[in-house]
Amino acid sequence: MVTLLIVLHVLVCIALIAIVLLQGGKGAEVGAAFGGGGSQTVFGARGGASFMGKLTTGAAVVFMLTSLVLAYFYKIPGVESIMPASMTTPAAVEQGGPAEAAPAASVPAQESGPSAD
Repeated sequence: MVTLLIVLHVLVCIALIAIVLLQGGKGAEVGAAFGGGGSQTVFGARGGASFMGKLTTGAAVVFMLTSLVLAYFYKIPGVESIMPASMTTPAAVEQGGPAEAAPAASVPAQESGPSAD
């Protein structure tokens, strides 16, 4: 089931990229940006949604749904949050925080004896 969802997710992702790249530009002129030219029409200056626009919307919806379902299936059982229990901040690491600190008992003590000078 999960493998099928991953394959579908990757295929929809590739299709979504291809669909967006195949679409033409929509009114890159300054006048079109401010609503010039056909602002009194029912669907605006661009008209109704084209086939490619509907196809893009459909692919985006399928992509989002597969993303949510895969996230649900890959959650860790018994864990309520994706954040780890303890996080060290970069400032704590730079100042010799928990990541670099070693217990004093683990360092072997050197015996001091008479020197051979």
